[in-house]
Amino acid sequence: MRKHNAERHARGFRCWSQFVAMLFCQLTQAQSLREICGGLACSEGKLRHLGVESAPRRSTLSYANEHRPWQLYSSVFEQLYSKCRGELDRAHEHGLKRRFRFQHRLMSVDASLVFLLAKAFDWPQYHRGKGALKLHLALDHDGFLPRLAVISDANKPEVTVARNWSFPRGTTLLFDKGFTDYSWFDKLTDDGVKFITRMRKDARYETLCEAEPQPGTRQRSDKLIQLGAERRVMRNPLRRIELEPLEGHDELVLLTNHIELDAETLVQLYAERWQIEQFFRLLKQNLRVKTFVGTSANAVLIQIWTALIAILLLKYLKLRAAFSWSFANLLAMLRLQLFVYRDLQQWLDQPFRAPPTPLGLRFEQLSLPLARP
Repeated sequence: MRKHNAERHARGFRCWSQFVAMLFCQLTQAQSLREICGGLACSEGKLRHLGVESAPRRSTLSYANEHRPWQLYSSVFEQLYSKCRGELDRAHEHGLKRRFRFQHRLMSVDASLVFLLAKAFDWPQYHRGKGALKLHLALDHDGFLPRLAVISDANKPEVTVARNWSFPRGTTLLFDKGFTDYSWFDKLTDDGVKFITRMRKDARYETLCEAEPQPGTRQRSDKLIQLGAERRVMRNPLRRIELEPLEGHDELVLLTNHIELDAETLVQLYAERWQIEQFFRLLKQNLRVKTFVGTSANAVLIQIWTALIAILLLKYLKLRAAFSWSFANLLAMLRLQLFVYRDLQQWLDQPFRAPPTPLGLRFEQLSLPLARP
């Protein structure tokens, strides 16, 4: 908070209280400020256990969403990812299997549009009276955790954002052909970062050498190429793998700087790129990123960042749980338990086991005298 000077002119409504309110919005899928503030007011006595003195007024929450820096929530997201990463590493040490027996980190990079009503939001118009923004994301396939995120105008090219990201040496990136940029490909190769993508049909190249296709596979050809022509030529050679098209699909030509791996492994790795599409679908279907409780750009950004934070929190709870939760089921059940006094770890491990009955509880306290005397 000090870094972003977020509590300047706070007047009693702290950043923590705002965060609790916006996280409540995501977990309960509240559709308006009225629902958020009313829902919190109904459980005001239990808010004090969260360090929140009282439910905010609509005007107070609206003002905070409009004026408090969204960068605060971006910082919370980064710190929470580190915590999830540490918990995931501990889970691997205790026997949690990895999806791939792959030595290095596997990540997908992509972007997705979030549409807004241009007349209601102070966001640049995108198309035919619609406003939009673009969520750029790098997804870590170990645990399917969102690693990097940037929110920009809808017209900003994906590769422009990706160029500014740095990845650990040895990482393998998966992305579609919309990220084609020869200078970026060279930079990734120089930094020791591997990538697998699709090759554009109009791309020009020179064949340096060719290997025999693996028998019993869809492989047509496997070439080492120099990508580009004339002044626009890559410094590093790449590998071009052409595959037989599946029925009803276009031909698939992969482009990669993985020289050593066999072609079939590369095809299986690239097929994992659909996981980031699944992540965007999960985000939009389960959290509040289609309708917004504020109309300013700052309020919209805060709401999207709290959605990403909510995903990391739920992923963290899944890692801590002995019960085999799906993401949607965990969110649905947690929504019903938000203000229930219960040990969280016990509930995560045995969600459908009744909690112990407190001593001295009088059940008639929960009844209403409806019968006439």
